[in-house]
Amino acid sequence: MIYNKNLHRYPVRVFPVNPRGGLLQGTKVFSRVSEIPEKIDMAVIAARAEYVPDILTDCIDSGVRAAAVISGGFAESGRNDLEERLVAIAREADFPFIGPNCLGIYSPGQADTFFLPGERMVQPHRGNIALVSQSGGILVDQMIKFTEEEVGLSVAVSIGNKALIKENDLLDYLAGDANTRVIVFYVEGFGKNEGRQFVLAANRCPKPVVVIKAGKSPGGSRAVSSHTASLSGDYEVFSAVLSQYGVIEARSETELISFCEALLCYPRTVTGKVGIVTGSGGHGAMAVDNCSVRGISVPVLSEHIQKEIKDGLSPSIRDIASVANPVDLTGSAVDDDFIAAGEHLSKVDDIDCLLFLMLPYLPGITSDVGARLGHIYRTWGKPIIAYVPLVEKYRMIIDGFELNGIPVSNSIEGAVKMVEAIRRPGV
Repeated sequence: MIYNKNLHRYPVRVFPVNPRGGLLQGTKVFSRVSEIPEKIDMAVIAARAEYVPDILTDCIDSGVRAAAVISGGFAESGRNDLEERLVAIAREADFPFIGPNCLGIYSPGQADTFFLPGERMVQPHRGNIALVSQSGGILVDQMIKFTEEEVGLSVAVSIGNKALIKENDLLDYLAGDANTRVIVFYVEGFGKNEGRQFVLAANRCPKPVVVIKAGKSPGGSRAVSSHTASLSGDYEVFSAVLSQYGVIEARSETELISFCEALLCYPRTVTGKVGIVTGSGGHGAMAVDNCSVRGISVPVLSEHIQKEIKDGLSPSIRDIASVANPVDLTGSAVDDDFIAAGEHLSKVDDIDCLLFLMLPYLPGITSDVGARLGHIYRTWGKPIIAYVPLVEKYRMIIDGFELNGIPVSNSIEGAVKMVEAIRRPGV
């Protein structure tokens, strides 16, 4: 499966290896890696666990540069000795490998070691988020969800038991990878001292690092141990340490996507004093409630600023709009009212992020409003986040925002989560 997928779908040369030899689709099957007449960049090893050490040795002797060990049956099933033997062989030869008990590496447009049929795989386009996961299944799920949100990946790495290459190694590599702007880790647990080293390294990383953790409950901890032989540790302590060192924790899959979209647009942080602009008082109230739950400030605007905003609004809504914050422009607002409110709020020192709750079905709103608000961001540089219902009818409005580097959520809660992603109190 892996051979066919890479042969037909990717710009790499692939060679099948199996002790029985023979032909595969008219291509020679080599009985050993050492028989391949070319130098190999990466071996994908999918064989019974007890055969893997010899295969790894053959790869090393043949000058292969690295490997992804897909095979299971190591520490996660009690075979610590077999896993330790793999590590000893690799370390002696300074030979890197991912796994075992993993899916390996997905590099958009380059290679795919996942043992999943190509026609069933959802393949994200090339982008700037790197996903690293102990769980192959979780990784594929996230790839599907990122594709649904049109968020691209620089690379996806399933590390499984992480016997040799661990989170810290990949964090160090991805920190210097020009194609990666946000780094995501699905973490089940760490070995002794690994967690501390990871948090310190993530704190030093010049790019945003997002962590989503499994094994938060006693039952989850047991499941983690049987899955990848990891020690999940005390979740509350780990979560507190992440916060203390400025590492972003996503508490759910929906948070993870919201956080990543926001951080791609705004890697620099804000204190989280939000100006909310809406065409519906109810939407504004829901946004304030969501901000309050997350400790995000929605400061009341001064009377002077409120007067400036009102003076810039259309005469038809000037007397009925509420501009204390949220700025409720009412259902009679037109594009120019949203633009005027956005321009005024962009100049307010006590506001460092703008949240626009766009209701595209309002009669005065046009498909240009997203692009026009995008111009405000490009002019003033104050982060803008938008809520727009995700319906194809409103795609032009969404595109107007996104083409100008403004993240869009299809829920009010998701939009507030985006604010939370870029908020760091005291920055």
